[in-house]
Amino acid sequence: MVTRPNESVSEDFNPWTHVSSLIERAGHLLQLDEGMIKRIITPERILEVAVPVRMDSGNVEMFTGWRIQHDTSRGPGKGGIRFHQSVNVDEIAALSADMSIKCAVVNIPYGGAKGGVRVDPTTLSPAELERLTRRYAFSIAPVIGPETDIPAPDVNTDPQVMSWIMDTITMLRGYSAPGVVTGKPLAIGGTLGHAGATSLGVTICTLALLKNLARSPENERVIVQGYGKVGSPLVKLLSERGMKVVAVADVKGAIHVPEGIDPDALARHYGEAGTVVGLPGSDTVDPDQFWSVPSDIAIPAALGGVITEKVAETITASVVVEAANGPTTGEGAAVLHERGVPVVPDVLANAGGVVASYFEWAQDLQGYMWEKELFHQRLEKTMHEAFDAIWIRHGELGVNLRETALAVGVERIAEATRLRGLFP
Repeated sequence: MVTRPNESVSEDFNPWTHVSSLIERAGHLLQLDEGMIKRIITPERILEVAVPVRMDSGNVEMFTGWRIQHDTSRGPGKGGIRFHQSVNVDEIAALSADMSIKCAVVNIPYGGAKGGVRVDPTTLSPAELERLTRRYAFSIAPVIGPETDIPAPDVNTDPQVMSWIMDTITMLRGYSAPGVVTGKPLAIGGTLGHAGATSLGVTICTLALLKNLARSPENERVIVQGYGKVGSPLVKLLSERGMKVVAVADVKGAIHVPEGIDPDALARHYGEAGTVVGLPGSDTVDPDQFWSVPSDIAIPAALGGVITEKVAETITASVVVEAANGPTTGEGAAVLHERGVPVVPDVLANAGGVVASYFEWAQDLQGYMWEKELFHQRLEKTMHEAFDAIWIRHGELGVNLRETALAVGVERIAEATRLRGLFP
């Protein structure tokens, strides 16, 4: 049976139900009519595809993939593609809605989209991964393109995967199409500065929040869950700005260094061991106790739904900055709000990545690469303006930062929807 958004795949946390309820609440806060709220909640297009792949053994295995375009009232769909064994339609729908809000929050001319294939990529050979990527790209080709929907890397996908997608679409269309994806290598239309852009955005938001709370970044103790594409550069960026990263977790475990982790030493150790666990001079932490490590700032930078009600009750940090997508459940968010813990939500905090993708797309369309300094200057300006707008609106609406960001995003989508009208 094909599962659609609004149909729970289990009794556990359902990301689609969670996101749609947040949008509905924001719509009511803004006093939008029910018709407008329903239009904003409902995905415009849900594409489910079968992805047959010939394995190295000669056998054919079947996988399932999705591309969901949630809202394109403000521009082409934008959102990553993830390869993970837990991927399902509810998750992809929720992430596509997150992208709609996120792009509106940072005020770039994109709508929201997301894609994924239910597969454990670690079980595939490089050749199998390429065949899976190209078949998936072929299947979603009718709905993606520089003017319609622009994919990017996400969980377990990278510049190489984007290169295969770009090449597949180029072969299908008979002309070079660098603008069909972002997050590409420099050699085929990527951009200087894209690597680490999400981490830089998280850092900017962290510093901006501390400034507005009249707190200095020096010696603020930070814990970071996740040491991948976002968490790894984030540890270094935060340390360079005077903060002490005292604990880091990855899929294999967690470590604690009360006096602060040396980011370069951690990077070297991770490169050799493939995990943060075992860093010389560190103490091993039970992953279940990670969030209770004494800290001032907690940054989830892994998968969604990790800050549950139970975690929110035990977390020691006085500030949370969401580097991951949807890391806090509704119950967890309620507990943090009750405890007076400010949370910079994912739709603002980790938007540096989509801003960088916007810059790459613009450069591809222009056929002109910006200097790295210009890239970073524009990224910082965009993120600062977005944070300041949310902070000001936060004071006007009298609700927490998460509800404020959602309200700003929904408000901008509603404005575009009204202006465009309803066809026919």
